[in-house]
Order: sequence, then C-alpha cells, then structure tokens
Amino acid sequence: MSTMIKMVRSFVAVAAIAIATPALSAGGEVHIDRQQWSFAGPFGVFERAQLQRGFKVYQEVCQACHGLRLVAFRNLAENGGPSFSEEAAKQIASEYTVIDGPNDDGEMYERAAILADRFPSPFPNEQAARAANGGAYPPDFSLLAKARAAERGFPWFVFDIFTQYQENGPDYIYSLLTGYEEDPEGIEVPPGQYYNHSFLAGQFISMAPPLSDELVEYTDGTPMTVDQYSQDVSAFMMWAAEPHLEERKKIGFRVMVFLIFFAALLYFTKKKLWRNVEH
Repeated sequence: MSTMIKMVRSFVAVAAIAIATPALSAGGEVHIDRQQWSFAGPFGVFERAQLQRGFKVYQEVCQACHGLRLVAFRNLAENGGPSFSEEAAKQIASEYTVIDGPNDDGEMYERAAILADRFPSPFPNEQAARAANGGAYPPDFSLLAKARAAERGFPWFVFDIFTQYQENGPDYIYSLLTGYEEDPEGIEVPPGQYYNHSFLAGQFISMAPPLSDELVEYTDGTPMTVDQYSQDVSAFMMWAAEPHLEERKKIGFRVMVFLIFFAALLYFTKKKLWRNVEH
C-alpha cells in the first residue's frame, strides 16, 4: 500500500512540474511561459470583449501583411465568437473589397464584401507577399494558433492529455509578440532581421516588432500596452483557428456524462442478469 502511495505522489509531483514547465526551443532555452486564458480547460469559454479587442488589433496592425482567408465575415456575428451584431458585421464587411465574377462580359470585377465572403488576402499571391516583405512570407492567421503550437515533447505531452492543456499555440504567439529585445551584447543580428528570444525557428526574425504601447485605442478602459495587445490578438487567433471550440467542449462534456451513465447501466444490468449464475 505504501508503495502505491509513493507512486501516486511521484506521479502528482511530475505532473505538477509538467504543468509549470514551459516549452523549449531547439537549443534548449526556456522562453515560452503558460498564460491564463479564459478558454483554457474543459469548461473554458472565449471572452467576447477580448475577441473584439483582438479583432481591432488585427484590423489596425496585422491585416496589412497577414490574411484571414478561412474566416468569413458572418463568423464575426455567430455564437461562440466575437458576438458582433449582424449589422456591425455587415458594416465591417462593407469596408473590404473582394474580387468577383466573371460578369456577362467574362471579366472579373471588384465589389464590396458581404457577410458570405471571407476576408480577402492583403496580397494577390505569395510572390507579391514575399516581394513586399523582403523575401519573408507572412503566414495566414486563420490556423496559425494551431499550426504554431510549440511542441513540449515527451513526457510533457502525456500530462497535457490529462490536464487538457491545448493552449500552447496562443502561448507561443503571445510569447513571440512580447519577446522582442534590443540586440544582446556579443550577438550579431543579420541585416533586416530582429532579435526575438521566443522565435522557435531561431533567435532572428524578419518581422519587425509590430506592437507598441498605445498603438491601438481601446474605448473600454482596457490598458493599451504591448502585453494586453498580445493577449487579445492571441485569443482572437485562437478563435479564428477553432471557432467552434465552445460547442466542442459542451458536446464533449455531454458525451462523457452519457458514457459514464451508460457504463453504470451496463454494470448493474450485468449484475442483475448474472446474479443467480455460479462463477
């Protein structure tokens, strides 16, 4: 019995370390800390005001380079998202121009976007995007919170399964946006690049620091700091990558309750049917 207790204590201790351990870079340097997100855990939900602020940061800072091609304007007004009103979503859509067609003359034409349209790309193609950004290709934001999830490796990902830790994507994005530093002494930064201790592909990144204090005006009294901007846009990108996260968690909870109840019914049914049979 004492051995079992020791094993349980050891498991709990290692789990606690795993929860507190940030991701590691290829060189082994710790640089990604876990953040507190409203949507974390099996019962987490998005904070509507935060998603709306994050969308504002995306509009005013990020969309000049980064697209959002898998998100439609109507998604902004759907349940589980930023919860804009339908009229507000229509107004947002009308500010964008999309290519449609062909018309009766067989030509493509431009028109104002509607709710059914998706966010247009800021560049016509990848080559144009690279040419405008010194050869670097700004990734689309639609799935970035999932695609850029920093892997924690074995055995930490095993504990993540049990703790339901799925926020390594927004954790990494937040850490990247707040990870810019002045060039450290003794390190030569290549021309056209910037030092960022949180960049997974190395310490040098082609994207200039996109955020600064009071860059985007918040009207709800929220602090206008790089830290707050980074949290808000990271949360928005998580919603863009998984807009049905809240519904998935609700369905998952209901399924688990059903399976537990069903397992109990099977057990008591078995006990009743076989109670008079000798084993």
